[in-house]
Amino acid sequence: MIGKSFNRKTQLIDVMAETLKEELLRLLLEDGEFRLAVAGALGLAETIEEIKKLRKDTARNTKAIRALQRQVAEHSNAIRSLLEQVARNTEAIRALQEQVFEHTKILAEQTKAIRALQEEEDEHTKAVRALREKAEYLSRFVKDVARTVAAVGARYGLLDEEAFREAMRDIVEELFGGKVERWIQFDEEGIVFGHPGVVEADLVVRDKEHVLIGLKASASRSDVREIAYIGKLYERVTGVKPRLALVSPHVDPRALELARKLGVEVYTGAALEH
Repeated sequence: MIGKSFNRKTQLIDVMAETLKEELLRLLLEDGEFRLAVAGALGLAETIEEIKKLRKDTARNTKAIRALQRQVAEHSNAIRSLLEQVARNTEAIRALQEQVFEHTKILAEQTKAIRALQEEEDEHTKAVRALREKAEYLSRFVKDVARTVAAVGARYGLLDEEAFREAMRDIVEELFGGKVERWIQFDEEGIVFGHPGVVEADLVVRDKEHVLIGLKASASRSDVREIAYIGKLYERVTGVKPRLALVSPHVDPRALELARKLGVEVYTGAALEH
């Protein structure tokens, strides 16, 4: 009896276990809350959350990867375009190099021709310089002769003072570094000649310096006194104290001594040889 009773209990337990198993399977399949509760009891909830998080991360990464793939595709297209442009530029550069080579050859030929012209020009320049030197020598010679003739002619009454002055004008301008002008003034007080009269003298104004010049074919003591008195008249009329100079090919030695006393510069002899 005991054995039979035990077997029945065992069978009953097996049936109940089988029924419980089926019920558990059904609940796991059909009841979400039960399934989560079982998962939590088994420590699977955290794993599921991690899996969900991983899925989200995977989705974001997938999205980022797709964006990167698009960027890579765009960059690839840009690089392809740049490579095509580089190829075109390379071809253009090659064409330019060929042109430069041709121009270089032409430039070399032109440079050679220019050098030949320069050498020819140098020869012409030397010839022109030689001719100019001869012309300058002849000009100086003619001027020296003209001044000598003018001085001799004026001294011995063969040439008037005005002609002599014109012949010596370039020398005076070289001496004093300025254009010679004629200063004419009526001397009411008779400072120069002792009585009223017209006074004339050559004048050079340069860098605020006024130079009164007595230009004579032959200078004596009276000529020195005259330029000194003209200087006083000029200072009284203009308010400017002038520098006084006497220019003459021939100067009396006594006139030189008087000129030093009166502050008159004398230009004669070698000073007039230009």
